[in-house]
Amino acid sequence: MTTYLLAGGGTAGHVNPLLALADLIRTEEPDAEIVVLGTKEGLEARLVPERGYELVTIERLPFPRKPSAYALKFPAKYRRAIARVRELIRERGVDVVVGFGGYASAPAYRAGAKEGVPVVIHEANAKPGMANKLGARSTPYVAVTFPGTPIPNARVTGMPLRPEITGLDRAALRASAREHFGLDPERRTLLVTGGSLGARAINRGISSEAAAITAAGIQVLHVWGGLTELEDPGVAGYEVLPYCDRMDLAFAACDLAVSRAGSTTVSELAGLGIPAVFVPYGHGNGEQRFNAAADVEAGGALLVDDAELTPEWVRGTLIPLVGDDARLGEMSERARGVGALDGTERLLALVREALAAR
Repeated sequence: MTTYLLAGGGTAGHVNPLLALADLIRTEEPDAEIVVLGTKEGLEARLVPERGYELVTIERLPFPRKPSAYALKFPAKYRRAIARVRELIRERGVDVVVGFGGYASAPAYRAGAKEGVPVVIHEANAKPGMANKLGARSTPYVAVTFPGTPIPNARVTGMPLRPEITGLDRAALRASAREHFGLDPERRTLLVTGGSLGARAINRGISSEAAAITAAGIQVLHVWGGLTELEDPGVAGYEVLPYCDRMDLAFAACDLAVSRAGSTTVSELAGLGIPAVFVPYGHGNGEQRFNAAADVEAGGALLVDDAELTPEWVRGTLIPLVGDDARLGEMSERARGVGALDGTERLLALVREALAAR
């Protein structure tokens, strides 16, 4: 029996690939023991137990970036976190540590190295985070989602994705998926989403032209998100949802998606061959622009900044694109050419390689 310690969390970008790998391990190795290391503050605190996995938490320890009282206390706190994970590795007989970035990963990487346990790292974004960059210096087993990710020892495995995405038959489900959302099963459909937190620029830029879009014979499924006010334009054929718990059906329903460029979303859309307009989040370290780069360069997607989401762009570019069958078909093939749906299997193969070399 193999005992896996999966470390990571904080955001959905860390938690979802972790859970995808855990689910595949549980399917292929029913007798395996899976322990997840995270924090009490991250999304993992809710999502991991909901999926039926054991969660062990350590203190949330952001790397200090400037002098402060916290920076003075950080080294001692970090050493204690490493000691706690080393103790966990010994107590549970952990055979391999697999980290996905986030606050829990850095202590796990260091603890695994000190205990002589193989460490495998998965980097979701094209611009890697600090924990993974540091951890990658001491292990040859580093998986990345996107080619060209600047991190040592990188091997492209793609993004671990949920089975409901990897097994999705969009063509077979298209009509029923549209009916699920109260849409016309035969009408061209645009999906608009800013992710679970929403995106004001996308919400306002697209919804302001709801009448023009629907007048062109296009229906819209707009997932508004949680942090912005809900502004239903009240136009027939323009369906607004604050959240969507069946994104698989939303993907099946659409002909084109307008979306932020989080690594999971980019991977899902490209892997499924869905033409896209990516509107990268402009703050943070700019990773979303890099996440979308391969799909955009291949011709499977467009890249548009927040400020470009004007009524003129919607009418002059977006509406004609949704109605262009030939171009959408070509974009779909180009997206599928750079996308992949086997990221979970490829990551597990790398984990097993690390175990075999122990």
